[in-house]
Amino acid sequence: MDERTWERVRDVVASIPQGKVLGYGDVARHAGIRSARLVGRILAEDGADLPWHRVLRSDGTVAEQLRHHQLERLRAEGVLADGGRVDMARHRWSPTP
Repeated sequence: MDERTWERVRDVVASIPQGKVLGYGDVARHAGIRSARLVGRILAEDGADLPWHRVLRSDGTVAEQLRHHQLERLRAEGVLADGGRVDMARHRWSPTP
């Protein structure tokens, strides 16, 4: 993977505003790549300084090992989860091209 791809993913995640979320696939699409898994890898390896908590699975759930911390951070921004699931239709960010 090239550095430009890495930076495009980081730029998309950095631009998600407080109180909004994107799915891994959304981030991939906006970064111009095909792999949602690659987004997850980039965030796992180099996402500590980003609002990583604003990136969720497409169904609005979070990874079990991150659940408490991620949902707590989202709640602080006004993004509430019902049964551990964020309403993506309500909270998904729609960046302008």
